[in-house]
Amino acid sequence: MQLIFSDAQFWGDFLPLTYTKPIAELRTGILTFSERWQKLLDSSEVSYITEDYLQKKYKSYEKKESLLITPNFLPSESVLAQIKNLQLGEALIYENEVLAARLNMENFSLSQIEKMTDITEELIFFKKATDLFSLNDKAIDFDFELVTKGRTSAPLSETNGFLGNKEDLFIEEGAEIEFATLNCKTGKIYIGKNAEIMEGSVVRGSLALCEGSKINMGSKIYGATTIGPHSKVGGEVNNIVITGFTNKGHEGFVGNSVIGEWCNLGADTNSSNLKNNYAEVKLWSYPSKKFVKTGLQFCGLIMGDHSKTAINTQFNTGTVVGVGANIFKSGFPPNLIEHFSWGGFKGDEKFRLETAYEVAEKAMARRKIALTEEDKEILKWIYENC
Repeated sequence: MQLIFSDAQFWGDFLPLTYTKPIAELRTGILTFSERWQKLLDSSEVSYITEDYLQKKYKSYEKKESLLITPNFLPSESVLAQIKNLQLGEALIYENEVLAARLNMENFSLSQIEKMTDITEELIFFKKATDLFSLNDKAIDFDFELVTKGRTSAPLSETNGFLGNKEDLFIEEGAEIEFATLNCKTGKIYIGKNAEIMEGSVVRGSLALCEGSKINMGSKIYGATTIGPHSKVGGEVNNIVITGFTNKGHEGFVGNSVIGEWCNLGADTNSSNLKNNYAEVKLWSYPSKKFVKTGLQFCGLIMGDHSKTAINTQFNTGTVVGVGANIFKSGFPPNLIEHFSWGGFKGDEKFRLETAYEVAEKAMARRKIALTEEDKEILKWIYENC
């Protein structure tokens, strides 16, 4: 069965993270939304309904019977059963939006829906970028059960200190953990394949350390935190989500934040996550073109893909960084940093697009991943239109 992930309702509310990818490819918990649904529905055939400029990389649907899903929620057992049992022409509705529908995509139209069932139970729904960290503890719990059910964890080396229940710790094959302290009393800890926690690190759950990622020596990790695949983290972090392929390898604090892919935070980069007056944090909204209230007292940094900071960069509470920005000037940069900014301040010149390609190619080559022509077209579209 073809799974089709739709961006129709929420794509703009996850910017700048979704400038470079559909919502289904965002990560919270252990998995991306796409990976989670593939496991839940036992399907590897996926396609997307997303923005036109993203569609070349993220393939469109084939014209056949398919399951259309709004991907950014965690289903209860009963809702998952209802999704699996949908018949052609049937749909589930949640808060007046289509949650899932089984349709013939030969002539795609929601008018095909003949039967609509309202979901009245409250679901864990991710409606905006800050939800990725705010609800991350729930996503880690959900994914931990999904990924580890019926499996046996690799053993924890006796060189480590451990607090809590061992069933709340799962270590995949090839992971290395020596002379660290792990505390599962505050949440579950998942250590991915070939991941590493270096000596002297102190970790409190919830934590998802994904495949091939590293926590550097002497780090302090507070939950609920996700470190996406092939990333490095050092210093102190609290309740952050790193999508993947990103380095924050040195000292410095980042909390209540979401960092995209292919980012690099220079040594002693810090992000404030609480205003001095303890006021509600406002954050830039790309759809509204203004700063809007988040409903949060703790909110740090939302950073788009391919952005970089120099050493000693200091971010204000509630800062949004666009795609491909280079931040290196002294002083606190503004709360909104433009795409491809060369410096980080309003009015700074743009980073040259061809040079941005070169930097991305070098960064990605270190992970043996190529910058494709489709990737370049996406970056070019953002450069010219945003």
